[in-house]
Amino acid sequence: MKLRVLSSLLLLFFLACQLAAQAPSNTGKFSPPSRRFRFTYNFTVKDIPPGAKRVRVWAPVPQADLHQTVRVLAVKAPVKTRMTQEPEYGNRMMYAEIASSATGKAEFTLEYVVTRREYSRGDYAQLKRTDQKPSVVPASMTRLIAPDSLIPTDGKIKELAAEVTGSQSGAVAKAKAAYDYLFTNMRYDKTGSGWGRGDAVWACDAKRGNCTDFHSPFIGMLRADGIPARFDIGFPLPENKDQGDIAGYHCWAEFYAPKTGWIPVDISEAWKAKQKEDYFFGSVDANRVQFSTGRDVRLSPPQDGPALNYFVYPYVEVDGKPYENLARQFSFEEIGPSE
Repeated sequence: MKLRVLSSLLLLFFLACQLAAQAPSNTGKFSPPSRRFRFTYNFTVKDIPPGAKRVRVWAPVPQADLHQTVRVLAVKAPVKTRMTQEPEYGNRMMYAEIASSATGKAEFTLEYVVTRREYSRGDYAQLKRTDQKPSVVPASMTRLIAPDSLIPTDGKIKELAAEVTGSQSGAVAKAKAAYDYLFTNMRYDKTGSGWGRGDAVWACDAKRGNCTDFHSPFIGMLRADGIPARFDIGFPLPENKDQGDIAGYHCWAEFYAPKTGWIPVDISEAWKAKQKEDYFFGSVDANRVQFSTGRDVRLSPPQDGPALNYFVYPYVEVDGKPYENLARQFSFEEIGPSE
């Protein structure tokens, strides 16, 4: 009997060691497992022209996936709204139309409860063990190796990819080379003009910018190598606060490795916190909420204006033309133990 118990204990110990060895080594290193919070997305369409015949309003709506759970608490609006979803990336949104406005303004508030989980696929050493040369890209991902308006895959970006990643073999090694290059050669700097558009060529020349500028050349270099890569955008949560206003958006990127699947990177956050350089290749923390994916976004129903560079702020058209006289406010409040 004692021998049987001892054998069982040894088996359990062996299995626990195996699981520990398989777990991503970055998990929990710089992030809580999850954060649960109320998120308030408020905006006002201001000074609507008295003669306006049709005002159309779209606002991104976060959706649940493997890394976050989302529950809509309330949608407050002066007119009827509906939830829609565009087909290319699957982004959800709130849509409304205002036929006329007696007050000249329209205020919208969307409230959510979100549980955001740390997203880690392991560190570079773990990911490299399963790396392989890029295989045939599935048909469902061909959009994610194609260029965007501000993320070309030819010209300077293709030349940079050949220089930076050309000697590497496999999706993970190429992505790490691009990550290291941008981490080393760019700086997080929002002074002057030009930054914030995610113009990959501009970012490579200026060697500075914000999160969109760090991740656009990363996506472009990988796509130039035939590796699917995508752009994610949402809002950051302050690391050491449990409530407050959020000044603006934050974005990051993912690339696809055949043996592993999607792998996240956050180069701009790594640049701002150098001790997290290794962590943010293969992991993103729970201090965020994702609202949409993709660039050159066509909305649902389609807007009359051009495709959106990215979709994180509300978009409004008045009589078929983009309208930018909006006031925006975003805030969060931690609401208790994580789910």
